[in-house]
Amino acid sequence: MALPQVKAFVFDVFGTVVDWRGGVTREAKPFLARYGKADATPEALADTWRSGYVPAMLKVRNGERAFAKLDVLHRENLDALLPQFVADPQAVPLDVLDELNLAWHKLDPWPDSVSGLTRLKARHIIAPLSNGNIRLMVDMAKRGGLPWDAILGAEIAQTYKPTPDVYLRAVDALMLRPEEVCMVAAHNDDLASARRCGLKTAFVARPYERGPKQTIDLKAESDWDVIVNDMNELADAVGA
Repeated sequence: MALPQVKAFVFDVFGTVVDWRGGVTREAKPFLARYGKADATPEALADTWRSGYVPAMLKVRNGERAFAKLDVLHRENLDALLPQFVADPQAVPLDVLDELNLAWHKLDPWPDSVSGLTRLKARHIIAPLSNGNIRLMVDMAKRGGLPWDAILGAEIAQTYKPTPDVYLRAVDALMLRPEEVCMVAAHNDDLASARRCGLKTAFVARPYERGPKQTIDLKAESDWDVIVNDMNELADAVGA
């Protein structure tokens, strides 16, 4: 049995637990059918929207701006990309943009996520440790049946991963030691940051997270404590 000392598993969510690209593409399709340029595709909109994710959070992490919830950052990034994809951005009602911004609340779990999480939950605390804000995580969990015990992440620390406070305050909130908590992610950089904070690490491969041309995080790039292909394999590895 791997990780016998671990009492809680905390999870990256976007890409690891849920399919962000597929969900945003689905929600963008009717929007572009009504307002988009002739050559605009929902897949490209999803990819472009996601590309603004890290730069927006970096401004919070380096002190250029005060903490803002991910919903706010997503909406700002949506406004910024409109001229690239929409024929007349001024013609799009604000309530339509508000609704499209909720695409991130409607992402579907990968097929193995709910069953694997449910197995892990039987003997461990499970919680998202995501950059997503609490309401976003709640909505996604209710839609997809994600059986979290708690919701942790950016709002607790008032900053974004990979800042150490995000990991360490989550550990503190669970009243555990870092070595009693395992970070689960499909992203090697997230796991590297968690390991530096003393957490155990589990890599779950999601080679199609970014679509068929994905070039990063195709495999584990370090000796993470557990390396698996899906959440059920993770449950198997830890005896859940």
